[in-house]
Amino acid sequence: MKKRLTAFSEWADMKAPAVFILPAVMVILMLAVFPLIISLYLSLSRFKFVKGGFSLKFIGLLNFKKLVLGSQQFHFLGVFGDIGPLGWLIMIALSMLLVWWLIRYFRSGTVSVLGTLGRLIITMGVFSLSWLVLLTNNQNGHPGTLVVTLFYVFFGVLIQFLIGLGLALLCAQNIPGRNFFRLVFFFPLMVTPVGIAYTFRMLVDTTVGPFTPIWQYFGWGAIPWVTIPWAARGVIVLGDTWQWTPFMFIVLLAALENQPRDQIEAAIVDGASRWQIFRDITWPAIVPVCVTLTLIRLIEAFKIVDLPNVLTNGGPGIASESLTLHSFMAWRALDLGGSAAVAYMLLFVSVFFAMSFVNFASHRMKDA
Repeated sequence: MKKRLTAFSEWADMKAPAVFILPAVMVILMLAVFPLIISLYLSLSRFKFVKGGFSLKFIGLLNFKKLVLGSQQFHFLGVFGDIGPLGWLIMIALSMLLVWWLIRYFRSGTVSVLGTLGRLIITMGVFSLSWLVLLTNNQNGHPGTLVVTLFYVFFGVLIQFLIGLGLALLCAQNIPGRNFFRLVFFFPLMVTPVGIAYTFRMLVDTTVGPFTPIWQYFGWGAIPWVTIPWAARGVIVLGDTWQWTPFMFIVLLAALENQPRDQIEAAIVDGASRWQIFRDITWPAIVPVCVTLTLIRLIEAFKIVDLPNVLTNGGPGIASESLTLHSFMAWRALDLGGSAAVAYMLLFVSVFFAMSFVNFASHRMKDA
């Protein structure tokens, strides 16, 4: 009997971790994985309301085909125009850069099947998206929600990172009032996105907004920025930057203040300049934090929806509409299959860029 109790006790100790983790796993499955599977089936189906309920008919990849090659191509990919001489030069330069990147990998001596496949996917993806950007950003073209989202992501995250790093470097110095500025710089992160959207909608109003006297003084009064595609996109990026720069700032400030001080003090004694200290000591120390921070913000930026919805309602036309807003608009029009298809295209694009960024950043850190 004692041996049985001992065996049962040992068995219970072995199974205890799984038993304690099981509730969390079940919650994750119910709230994340299960809806993901259901939405995948929905993206492959046609949903319609009928008398007494609804019908769900499996149609395969027709929803995705409609986005890429069908009636929704102008909405998702955009309207294609002619590439000019500058565009061709950009594509040739990009092609040479991608070929050089592949040749460098094959000469590295660490070639693997998965590594080769991943780099080929990245090469084709970057080339195709760059081609799409050039095709839709000219006089005869019009960018769709995919290109507009990429604009929000890359320009927004880049500007936010640079401003956040600059503010963090400034507040890491021993200057008067730095605690006050730390608090002020952090305020925008505590405001809801809808509140920020309405705030910027008021600020950029050139007729009755608070900056109207300034616009009128410079002769910029009554500028219909809502009807200008790039102006509307720029205002959205401006509002998104104001909201998320504090996130970059606070994390980078923590990274700067936790780097070893002895190396910096030794460099100062040796007569190193501020730029040399940043390049050779500070930057290598905070690179892992920068990579993680940028990845988190990159994933979050792909989901932007509040600002384009409130500021411009996706306009003029669909010029400032993001992929998330595109999916929401389709859902509101009861095209649930099309909405799920747009959401999955967003998932594919965000995963592609996240994995590409992680792969590139990890190799750069190893080389460093």
